[in-house]
Amino acid sequence: MIRFARFSVFILLFPITAFAQQAKLKSEIERISAEAKGIVGVGVMDLKTKETLLINQNHKFPMQSTFKFPLAIAVLDLVDKGKLKLDQKIHVTQAQLDQKTHSPMRDKHSSQDFDITIGELLSYSVSESDNNACDILFELAGGTKKVNDYIHSLGVKDIAIVATEKEMKAGWEVQYTNYARPSAYLQLLQIAYERSRLSKTSHDVLWKILVEGPTGLKRIKGLLPKGTEVAHKTGTSNTNDKGIAAATNDAGIMKLPDGRAIAVVVFVSDASAAIDTRELVIARIAKAVWDYYGGK
Repeated sequence: MIRFARFSVFILLFPITAFAQQAKLKSEIERISAEAKGIVGVGVMDLKTKETLLINQNHKFPMQSTFKFPLAIAVLDLVDKGKLKLDQKIHVTQAQLDQKTHSPMRDKHSSQDFDITIGELLSYSVSESDNNACDILFELAGGTKKVNDYIHSLGVKDIAIVATEKEMKAGWEVQYTNYARPSAYLQLLQIAYERSRLSKTSHDVLWKILVEGPTGLKRIKGLLPKGTEVAHKTGTSNTNDKGIAAATNDAGIMKLPDGRAIAVVVFVSDASAAIDTRELVIARIAKAVWDYYGGK
């Protein structure tokens, strides 16, 4: 009876201890977030146990280029359904391309029209955050509404994909129509990790382009040990004439030394701190999560 009682006390104390530890992590993240001088949304999930932490969950955070990740999922679903092919070539004319936007693809083919595969468009769009490649993919997928409806059909509801990259340039407020709450983006990362929605080939393609992304190296990956595998997507807005940046985002999955996978979403919205500070806030939050799960 005594042994049973002691065991019962342990069972009761364990969730209390876990709750206290997570509360400590939440407090640390909120302290770090204050340095951004804006609104910081955070989502954290242990993709094995499903332990989840959400901060500022009810805020609608402008996604900026992080919306290229759900776009890629929608395009790869069309590939799985046989409506598109990864090696399918698309003819692109210079007249189609925005000459005043971030576009490594355009820079590589600056003097003439060119053919490019859908697989290459996905890599440019997600890995290199190419805005022209993104909008071509939206055309191939049937437009933003088709993509939005498909993502909602996966059960990811707290997200809106309304405007293309070209449309977001029309005015400062347009970018806010493309939003996600932290929990919604955690769901997207869970889909990428669990490989339950797309074919193995498509999931492998998606994971590869998320891992290879050269953007945002000072964000989630910034303070993690060298060589840590992080599959992630960044998003960044301009700064308006009041010194406010609408979005400085990074969201991804980091692999711990013991093999566990932890999803981390950090959206920094309407912030007045300098870009280096905003990126360091993201890096410090990711490192706090890393340490919490025993990465150190």
